Parts: sequence; C-alpha cells; structure tokens
Amino acid sequence: MAHPLAGAVPEAPDAVPEFPMPRAARCPFDPPPELKELQERGPLTKVRLWDGSEPWLVTRYAEQRALLGDPRVSADTDTPGYPTKASPGGGEGKLSFIMMDDPEHARLRRMVTAPFAIKKVEALRPTVQRIADDLIDELLAGPRPVDLVEAFALPIPSLVICELLGVPYADHDFFQDNTKTMVHRDATPEQRGAASREVAGYLSRLLSERLARPQGDLLSGIAGRITAGEIDHRQATEMALLLLIAGHETTANMIALGTLALLRNPGQLALLRDTGDPKLVASAVEELLRYLHITHLGRRRAVTEDIEIGGQVLRAGEGVIMVNEIANRDPAVFPDPDRLDLTRDARRHVAFGFGVHQCLGQPLARMELQVVYGTLYRRIPTLKLACAPEDVRFKHDAFIYGVHELPVSW
Repeated sequence: MAHPLAGAVPEAPDAVPEFPMPRAARCPFDPPPELKELQERGPLTKVRLWDGSEPWLVTRYAEQRALLGDPRVSADTDTPGYPTKASPGGGEGKLSFIMMDDPEHARLRRMVTAPFAIKKVEALRPTVQRIADDLIDELLAGPRPVDLVEAFALPIPSLVICELLGVPYADHDFFQDNTKTMVHRDATPEQRGAASREVAGYLSRLLSERLARPQGDLLSGIAGRITAGEIDHRQATEMALLLLIAGHETTANMIALGTLALLRNPGQLALLRDTGDPKLVASAVEELLRYLHITHLGRRRAVTEDIEIGGQVLRAGEGVIMVNEIANRDPAVFPDPDRLDLTRDARRHVAFGFGVHQCLGQPLARMELQVVYGTLYRRIPTLKLACAPEDVRFKHDAFIYGVHELPVSW
C-alpha cells in the first residue's frame, strides 16, 4: 500500500536544507514545519549540518525502524561518516555503550540490564508513588505559584535514580547543574567537557568507595564488574555517568512538557484526571511519548555497507539521522498524527528507539510517568498554568527538549 503522503508534494528543490530546523513558535509541541514538508516528499533526503557534511535524514516510520534494526548501520561515533551533534570545535566522545556496536555494546549493556527488568522496576512502584505523593504534599503546603520543574519534575527521577545507583540525594544539585551544561546545545566544548569531568570524577570516587565497601545498589554492582576484571575503572565510571544522566534528565523534561501539553488540551487532561483505570493511564503515557519529542535532534548513525532503502542507496561512509519526532507523526502509522488522543494505541512509537540500542531504562521511565500522570492531576485537579502560554520558555537550545520553567498554580 502506498504511503498516504506519496505524491502529495512536488519534487523537492535542489537546495539542501539545514539541520536542525526551527520549530514554529505557535506550535512548540509539533515537529518543525520543514520536517513535515520533507516527510511529505519522501522517506529520505540529504540535509546539511554545521560542519558542511550532508548526511541522510530519515523522516518516515518504516524506514527509521528498518535502519535502526540494520546491523550495517553503526552507532559508533568513530565510524567514518558519523554525523556529529557538536558545535564547531567540539568533539563528541562516547557515552559508554550507547555509542558502541555489538559485540562490545551487548557485553557492556548486559552488565546493567537486570535492575531495569520489568519485575524489578515494578517492585519500585510503591517507592516512586511515595516520592510523588510527598512532593505533592509539599506543593500543596507551599506558596503559589510554583515552578513545577524545580519543585516536582526534576526531583522525582533524581530521587529514583539516586536510590537505584546509590548516589546521595544530598548531592543532586551538583549533578543537575552539571548535566544541564552537558546537554546545553550552545555550551562551549570546554564547558561541556568540564561539566562531564566534574560528574565523572564524583562518580569515580563513589565507585572507589563501593570497591572498598560494597552495598546493595547499582554502583556496587558496577564496581563488582571491576573486581571481576570485566571492565576497568574508566569504563565503569562512563557506565555510571550514562545511567545517572539518562535516568533523570529525559524523564524530568517529559514530566514538565507532558503536563504543559495536557494543560493546553483540557479535554484530554480531564480524561486522565478523572480515571481510575491503570490501562488508560498507561495508554496516556504511550500517547504522550509519541506526541512529544524529548530527544529532538535525532538518533545519529553511520552506514558501514551500502543499503538500498526508500528508493535511495545509502553508501558506506555516509551518515544517517533519524528524528523520532517526525516518525511518531507519520500518518501511515498514526492516523491524524498531530492530534493528542490519550485513548489511541500508540505503543508502536519510536520514542525509545528500536533494535539493539533501544533505551535500556524504558521500563523505569514508563513506570515513573504512569505514577506521575496518574497522581498529579488527580491530587491537584485545579492545576493551571500561572503565566501566559507564550511566556513559557522552551529548550530549543538543548540536546534534550523540554521547558526551562513551568509556573503553575491551583
């Protein structure tokens, strides 16, 4: 069956578009209009990056899934043709196993898989529920308006990942401040490098403590791999750094951005606020993951062998960028894709990627979001935005999309 957009737009002009593209100011939840135009023209097109390189941009769902599952496509940043996100003068080093290929990727990933298994994550649900309720109690007892990012969205995943890893929550300001710098798109390479070294040094010291005095936490498990000779101290530190950053920055942004999207869609918010059905809450989480776009600069890959796909031949040594925000708005998979519909079956979305590099922490992220979205609006049913919608500042300047602050009242 032909794609519903096939033939919808005349042949593309010769000019190669710049990537990333800006979003429309009036549609901050939607992909950039130019991305939608490119999707209408076809599944693949060349784009130009800051360094003049011209990787392939993949805009349709089927082609993204096919390439993400293809072993001829490499996640290793050292592979020729890999399209870097960094600004001029910056490098883009590996962030543990997510920027490696099998078999090394699989070997390292297996070392930290167990704590993120669904049964282990479900055992944490009462703890996450208690954290959410305690924070809401503090919100209700405190002044209004309040910044929901600072008072609620950031603390929840931070508390959870700290508990999992065994990082003292008393130090959360330190790593939150530094990770903000690490994911800020306009930070200089020197600033990003300094922030990364600060957090890595901190985690390295914690790992040394766990080597001497193991505890029942994930850092102790990683330290045990050092003792067993499976990884060295540097690799263990990189692994811990990845889990710490991925464990709180993305989920925190999703909590705040999802809340804003629901406040702008009151009918959908009412469905979620008034339900006692865990299945509807779970469905709402999947639809919000489809509709919103936290990792908005694309999954970057390099082609290692020629691949014929979508009417094009991708040559070895060429780069590929797969932007999940436009794949999740593909009308061939999600009818009326620009509409937020919490009753939709959105489980096929690619917010967590696909293939061997699919997000390790997705069971934890899903559970946290189910607790938050199933609790916040029920306990504060009159929650409302405390500023004009146009005054909300979005993170166009960051590798991870969201809002800088979200003033709310009730």
